[in-house]
Amino acid sequence: MSDLTGKRVAIIATDHVEESELVEPRDALRAAGAEVRVHSTSTEPIQGVRSDTEQTQQLEVDATFADLDPAAYDALVVPGGTVNADTIRTDEQAQAIVRAFAASGKPLAVICHGPWLLISAGLVAGRRLTSYPSIADDVRNAGGTWLDEEVVIDEHLITSRSPADLPAFVTALEDALA
Repeated sequence: MSDLTGKRVAIIATDHVEESELVEPRDALRAAGAEVRVHSTSTEPIQGVRSDTEQTQQLEVDATFADLDPAAYDALVVPGGTVNADTIRTDEQAQAIVRAFAASGKPLAVICHGPWLLISAGLVAGRRLTSYPSIADDVRNAGGTWLDEEVVIDEHLITSRSPADLPAFVTALEDALA
């Protein structure tokens, strides 16, 4: 485990986020010493899910998308969950946040259905990435190269397919921050 003391990481998510894809990176990064804050459309708790259909716990939110200053963070995490990803992809503030991180060259870690936000923000063309297999055609249609691998790193963009890939996803993010 890397020492990430002094690093700040933002996670952006909405209701019906795949719980493990938010909680596991958040907890691992905190255990490594990073400050991690969750941002959403409001400061109300968001609903976690498992496999899109089973509701899990309500997850605490620290601040809104409007409160997120990309310059104040060292990395951004975008978890999946089909409903979360489909909701967040149309949010103009969320699109602006991922565009700012992409332009900054800071680590941008996106998992499962999260790449839908990258597609809607116009950030996939010419990039190599992975995602949940059901959106591989969306990635290709947006001009990206989709790879069926547990983690794909393309410069500062880190992507993974599903909760099964979380160990590799978290390790890649920790390595990028170290």
